[in-house]
Amino acid sequence: MHAIATHQYQTLQVSITQDILTVTLSRPQKKNAMSFEMMRELIVVAGRISKDKTLRAVILDGAEGTFCTGIDLGDLNQPKNQASALWELIKPSQSLFQRVCLIWRDVPVPVIAVLEGHCLGAGLQLALACDVRISSPDCKLAIMEAKWGLVPDMGLTQSGFGVVRADILKELAMSARVIDGEQGKQLGLISHCSKSPLEQAQTLAAEFAQRSPDAVLASKRIVNAMYQQSALTLYKEKMWQLKLMLGRNRKLAVKKAKEAGTTFTKRQFR
Repeated sequence: MHAIATHQYQTLQVSITQDILTVTLSRPQKKNAMSFEMMRELIVVAGRISKDKTLRAVILDGAEGTFCTGIDLGDLNQPKNQASALWELIKPSQSLFQRVCLIWRDVPVPVIAVLEGHCLGAGLQLALACDVRISSPDCKLAIMEAKWGLVPDMGLTQSGFGVVRADILKELAMSARVIDGEQGKQLGLISHCSKSPLEQAQTLAAEFAQRSPDAVLASKRIVNAMYQQSALTLYKEKMWQLKLMLGRNRKLAVKKAKEAGTTFTKRQFR
């Protein structure tokens, strides 16, 4: 019996069939919004995957027909978690927010994201860090952070590089526009569009499992190496986030989300 599957998680459902692990984000009452507990549990699971040499692939999906609606702002705004978030942005190594996404690039098996319902903000950054993304045609996708006066800081400089053209990534990040799965496929965010994304993911995982696990690992490693980015880019994500959080226009962005007539002050930074 795999220890990964027998462990009890608070925010995840984990199962294994024929050496293929399915990890399901499971906070359906919050549309699988990412809490601090979920982030920590995802990192724990990824660490266990790295130690289990019998696994052949991972499928990452969301409970009750939606992938992830982003960071759980109610959880983030708890005083204890606000202090933790500030430390994560200040510390010199990867933040918790970056690690929960980028760790999936490091696990030694292919990771397939199954996107349905909504895949917003943190959810899309998590999906971009997976090796393959299979979306339903009507799944709602967005790099949402600009709507709240923030910048995507969960490893987008690493996970988006080589996946999406720079101009497309800038447009989506600057506008916070919501698009559907079919548009995502056209723009390169999505690998495959399917009316049965989980079934297609299972078929693809089974196909990977027919190959040498060492050859599959090597393929993942060498392609990722083509798009290796300096750790400085991750540092810049954190520094810009700190500046925006302390800036004048951040509060106005939150207000504008509720009151469309709100106007921003002139640009503060250069």
